[in-house]
Amino acid sequence: MHNQLFDPLLMFIQIYSWLLIARVLLTWFPQIDWYNQPFAALSQVTDPYLNLFRNIIPSLGGIDLSPILAFVTLNIVSGLLLNVARLMA
Repeated sequence: MHNQLFDPLLMFIQIYSWLLIARVLLTWFPQIDWYNQPFAALSQVTDPYLNLFRNIIPSLGGIDLSPILAFVTLNIVSGLLLNVARLMA
């Protein structure tokens, strides 16, 4: 039972983490036009989540630290889901 409930959630978190990694890595390339596809879609999917943390942590010398907190949060949620799944087994 727990696999049917938690596996899709854990898979979503894993896929979303990879999308965040792609978003972070692509910001290192200033020539990318974020208004054209597929970059606009990636931005639309990841920016709302990152903006939650951008409102909490200001940039430090032009460096955006929000992805770090975003990844930490996803890892905590993933760990909590795994623990709950184990308890339900």
